[in-house]
Amino acid sequence: MQSDPITARGVSARDGAIINKGYMRWLVCILLFFVVALNYIDRQVLSVLKPTLQHLYNWSEPGYADVAFWFQAAYGVGYVIFGRVVDKVGAKAGGAIAVTIWTIAHMAHALVTSTVGFTWIRIPMGLGESGLFPCALKAAAEWFPRSERAFAIGVFNAGSNVGAIVAPFIVPIITLAWGWQMAFILTGLLTVLWLAAWLTWYRKPREMKSISPAELSHIESDPQEAQRPVAWSRLLRTRETWAYILGRAMIDPVWWTFLFWLPDFFAKRYNLDLKNYGPPLVAIYVMADVGSVLGGFASSRLLQRGTPLSAARKLAMLGCALVVMPVAFAWNASTVWGAVALIGLACAGHQGFSANLFALPSDVFPRWAVGSVVGLGGLSGALGGMAMAKYAGWVLGTLGSYTPIFIFASVAYLLALLVVHLIVPRYNPVRLPE
Repeated sequence: MQSDPITARGVSARDGAIINKGYMRWLVCILLFFVVALNYIDRQVLSVLKPTLQHLYNWSEPGYADVAFWFQAAYGVGYVIFGRVVDKVGAKAGGAIAVTIWTIAHMAHALVTSTVGFTWIRIPMGLGESGLFPCALKAAAEWFPRSERAFAIGVFNAGSNVGAIVAPFIVPIITLAWGWQMAFILTGLLTVLWLAAWLTWYRKPREMKSISPAELSHIESDPQEAQRPVAWSRLLRTRETWAYILGRAMIDPVWWTFLFWLPDFFAKRYNLDLKNYGPPLVAIYVMADVGSVLGGFASSRLLQRGTPLSAARKLAMLGCALVVMPVAFAWNASTVWGAVALIGLACAGHQGFSANLFALPSDVFPRWAVGSVVGLGGLSGALGGMAMAKYAGWVLGTLGSYTPIFIFASVAYLLALLVVHLIVPRYNPVRLPE
C-alpha cells in the first residue's frame, strides 16, 4: 500500500531515546491544560446557574437561547480575528490578550440579571474566549512535532472536561455561601493567576533556556519555516481548509449544546437541582476527559506503528464517531445514570474526534498559516452553534423534549468524517505561495 507523503517522525529507537531526555514540551502542555480548564470553568458558570437564574428572574427558553446565540456569534468572529492575531504576534502575546478580555467580561457577569444584560456581557467574553484555541494550537505547533501533536492536543483539550467537572462542584458551593455573583468573581480570579504564570514563564522552544539540545532537536524534527502572511482568498481556495471548516461546522454545535443545556436537561428530565446535578455532570465530563486523551493517543500510536497520517487520524475519528451514536436514546433513559452513560460516551467521542480534527491544520498547512485556518474553522463551528442554539430554544419551547437534539448529535460525527474524507481523501502538504 502506498504511503502518504506525510509520515510519522521521531519514532525510531534513536529518536525514542531523544524523546525520553526532554520534558519541557510537556510542561507547556500542562500549562495549556490548566488554561483550557479555567476557560471551561468560566464558560460553565452560567450553564450551571441557568435553572437557578431562570427561576429567580423569570427567564424564557428563547431568551436563554439568545444569550447562547450571541456568545457564539462573538466567539466565531473572534476566532477569525485571533487566528490572524496569533499568526502575527505569536501564542504568548495572543494568549495574554485573549485571557485578559474574557476574564474581565466573565467577572462583569455579576453586574447584570436579565437575559438581555447577560447577552451584552457574553459578547466580549465570547470574543476573548475565542482566542484560546488558536493560541493553544499555535503553541502545540511550536512545541510538538507532528508525531506527538494530536496526543498533546488531546491532553490539553482534556482540560475542557476538567473545567466542566469542577464547575458543577464549586459553583453551587460558592452560590449557596455567598450568592451567585461571587461565582463569577472568584472563578475569574483563578484565571488571573494563570495569566501571571503564562506571561512569566512561556517562551518559544529556542528561547527557553532550560530546554535540552536533544529535546529541541526532537521538537524541530519537522521542516521549519519562517512566518509570513497568507491571504484569506488563498486559504479559501484550498480543499483542506474546507474540510476543516465543514468538519467543525458539523461537530461544534453538539458540544455547544451539551455545554449550554446539560444542567437544564437533568433539571427537566429528572428534577435535579443546583445541589444534586453536580455528580451526573462530573461523571459525564470524566468520561469526556478519557475520550480526549484516548482519541489523541490512538492516532499518535497508529503513526508510531507506521500507519499513514490520514489513515491514522481518520481511523481514530471513526472509532470516536461510533461511540457517539447511542446518545440518540438519552432522553428515553429510565434512570439518571443511564442517561449519564449515554451522554458521557457521546462527550468522550466528541473530544477524541476533536483532538484529531483539530490537528488537521497543523498536519497539512505550513506553521505560518495554521492560526488563520484554525480561525476559519472556529468561525464555522460558532455559526453552526448559533443555528443549534436557536433550534434548541425552539425545540424546548415547543416540544419540551431533547430527543431531536440527541438524534442530530448521534449522526453528526459520522457525517463530519464522511465530509472530511470526501474533500481530502489523503493528507498531503499544502503548498501556499508567498
